[in-house]
Amino acid sequence: MIYIGIDPGLNGAIAFLDTEKGHLSIVDMPVLEVKRNNKVKKEVSPYGVASIFYLAEEVRDVVLERVGAMPGQGVSSVFSFGRSVGLIEGVLAAHKFPISIVTPQVWQKAAGVRGGKDGSRQRAMELFPNYAGLFALKKHDGRADAACMAWFAATR
Repeated sequence: MIYIGIDPGLNGAIAFLDTEKGHLSIVDMPVLEVKRNNKVKKEVSPYGVASIFYLAEEVRDVVLERVGAMPGQGVSSVFSFGRSVGLIEGVLAAHKFPISIVTPQVWQKAAGVRGGKDGSRQRAMELFPNYAGLFALKKHDGRADAACMAWFAATR
């Protein structure tokens, strides 16, 4: 069975955990730079997300992180983030995958993630020691979050 964890941010990732084969694979969130109102903006690629799930089979559960606006975020940023989450939900629904939308607090507590940005990276290395290289850099926190959410999906 395949369990999927998704950190939907621009620096997020999608993790696939195959519990039968004991295999973890992670794809960084596909992002494009587009020009809007004479400014270059990053956004999640709809076709990139769709292509990631194209060959996914035997998906048992998908955990998508429930996200909201953070203090200090601009209206444009919040709208862009919401658009990304909606895009991902739409792709998952088109594939008829079962989706659980879970707050960070719930999956982090269940996975034993300690506080701080590096908490999820550390826990992902503990849960998946053979894949520790996937979480080696600070910028890999989205990969770690996705991996921990896939683990959460598989163990709850």
